[in-house]
Amino acid sequence: MQLAKVLGQVVSTVKDPGLERFTLLLVQDAPGDDPEQTDGTAYVAVDVVGAGVGEVVLVATGGAARVAAGADAPTDRAVVAIADTVIRSGTVRYRKT
Repeated sequence: MQLAKVLGQVVSTVKDPGLERFTLLLVQDAPGDDPEQTDGTAYVAVDVVGAGVGEVVLVATGGAARVAAGADAPTDRAVVAIADTVIRSGTVRYRKT
C-alpha cells in the first residue's frame, strides 16, 4: 500500500457497470516524511471507504485493489483506508484535523 493525498474527483456519467457504485478519486502519492506533501503523477483510484478531498489515504494496487473493490470492478488502484495519524520513528508526522 502507498500513502497518498486526495486531490479531487473524476466524474464519469458513462462507465463500466462494475464501477457504478464507486466514486472515482484523483490522488497523488505522498512518498516523504510529510504525508501532506505529494510527488509524482496524479492518478485515478476507486474509493471503497468514502474519502474526501484533502485527506491522506492508503491506496492498494494490482490484485489487492481488485479484491477490495470486488471482482467485477475493473481497477488496479483502490483507496482502502483514510489515515488518522502517521507516526514514523516515534514522531507524529501527520494527524487528521
